Amino acid sequence: MMMNTMERTDRIRNNPVFKEEMDRICRMERERRYCGHGFGHLMDVARVGWILNLENNYGLEKDIVYAAALLHDIGKGRQYEFGTPHHLAGVEIAGPILKDSGFTENETEQILNAIRSHRKPTDSDDPLVTILYLADKKTRLCFACDAEKDCNWSSEKKNMKLIY
Repeated sequence: MMMNTMERTDRIRNNPVFKEEMDRICRMERERRYCGHGFGHLMDVARVGWILNLENNYGLEKDIVYAAALLHDIGKGRQYEFGTPHHLAGVEIAGPILKDSGFTENETEQILNAIRSHRKPTDSDDPLVTILYLADKKTRLCFACDAEKDCNWSSEKKNMKLIY
């Protein structure tokens, strides 16, 4: 049976493990003053990532971009609770979710590579890595954040521009 490609991203959103991990992140960030990692951030990254894909003619499928965005911070709860870097915990959590959502082995590996690499700029030839890194940073509105002065991000990492 052929499925609408965006149906797979809905399967991610409805996956019980995804929901459990998102609930954990939201509980742990309830009093957080700095950038959050809730569903709003994930959707911002997905939308900006899709725009970057179109503007740069990368030719990636929409559900691949959205899946990477939805899952890129899924390890944050484990980082808060156990100290595991979230990009590494995220790969561990995301693999089974992607498989359960109908992504192929090659698609899964591409998405997991982007999750694994999303925290550092890279010279990767994989456009998904580039898209996820840039979209994650461009969606942070440091220039309008009340906590910007107290944030421990370096000035190079902060997004202080409305338009790139």
